[in-house]
Amino acid sequence: MTTPVQRYGPVGLLFRPHTHSPAAVAAWARQTFGDLVVEAVPGATTVLVEFRDRESCSRAQSEIGHTDTEMALPGHLVREPIICPVAFDGPDLEEVAERVNLSVVALIDLLTSTRLEVAFCGFSPGFGYLTGLPELLHLPRRATPRTRVEPGSVAIAAGYAAIYPTATPGGWHLLGHCDLPLWDLEADPPALMTPGRQVQFISRGEN
Repeated sequence: MTTPVQRYGPVGLLFRPHTHSPAAVAAWARQTFGDLVVEAVPGATTVLVEFRDRESCSRAQSEIGHTDTEMALPGHLVREPIICPVAFDGPDLEEVAERVNLSVVALIDLLTSTRLEVAFCGFSPGFGYLTGLPELLHLPRRATPRTRVEPGSVAIAAGYAAIYPTATPGGWHLLGHCDLPLWDLEADPPALMTPGRQVQFISRGEN
């Protein structure tokens, strides 16, 4: 894989992966540079890797080159998916089905047959942006956001799916709810949805 990389501040390198996901490139950086890395943060299209100090950053940049780099991704990235039992009872379910010209049953079948991946986290603690939705479901955000979206709400918007960890305002289309604990300060890591993890929705009651 060829990935452009550039210096970002005194101790950072910014990667712009073209082939593999930012989550996979972040994992590669952690594995390759080990204790030299303070944090590797995947975003929607980039990865920011912060190093321990200027010397560590310069050393890493020298090893991978100033323009682009060939990287072998770590094999341990393939892990069992997070299984998310979903009650498909969201207030926007029928509207979304109508917009994409599917029955509600067909829409649920499409969602539960699609393997998703946590691309990056943001918006609120534990909120994972899930990629992999069929293009048919790449709907824009709602014209009018809700002032409160309940915890556990399963939603889609702008090409992503997500499960809301906490109650927040939100403009996504609500399709159902899931009771998995997504944010737990006593856990390590606190977020269940970590970049690179695969996610599988199932209808509640399925095995």
